[in-house]
Amino acid sequence: MTTSAELGMFPLGTVLLPHATLPLHVFEPRYRALVEACLEGTPEFGVVLIERGSEVGGGDTRFDLGTVARIVRAGRLDDGRYALVTVGAERLRVLRWLEDAPFPRALVERLPAPAAHADDASLIEGIRAALVKVVARRTELGEPAPPVDLALADDPIRAGYEAAAAAGLGPLDALELLGIDDAAELLRRLHGMLAGRLELLDARLRGAREGGQFDSDS
Repeated sequence: MTTSAELGMFPLGTVLLPHATLPLHVFEPRYRALVEACLEGTPEFGVVLIERGSEVGGGDTRFDLGTVARIVRAGRLDDGRYALVTVGAERLRVLRWLEDAPFPRALVERLPAPAAHADDASLIEGIRAALVKVVARRTELGEPAPPVDLALADDPIRAGYEAAAAAGLGPLDALELLGIDDAAELLRRLHGMLAGRLELLDARLRGAREGGQFDSDS
């Protein structure tokens, strides 16, 4: 039997993965109301990807798969805006959207972590090696990127989500990973995404070098 509960929602143009950090600058009145309700009660809300539309103004179409965001730091500015730091917790699935007043709300079910297997840890080494290359290429291209020696958690599932967040995957790729219920499948799919991302970054680097953006020996 599915257990559902009402949760305030924050549709965004990005995907929050479990264990990932998401800073937010909250200025719309409806989302200020959401933050205030969270700070007065349970400091959590749901984050889902916008399928069509804009983050600002409402009227957007949203995916039903998302993540619970837990507020770990909150500051209120003089003009009423909020600066938040949130961390991804459980995955969630929207069962039914409710009225958007005073802020977006939905009935949601919280999803368990992907099913783990004894050999999941062996898949992390390949992901770690691919991630180091991806981060190095992003750094060489001048993109914001984590340190090349980024440490991943010992837990394979958490490490997979951390690697996905660090790789700079597109939102639809991240959403695909979020929907996988088996850890081994998640890690294998992530490894394939990292390989594709590396090919794309290598092609961009070749183009930049041929265009004279970098020295030939860089």
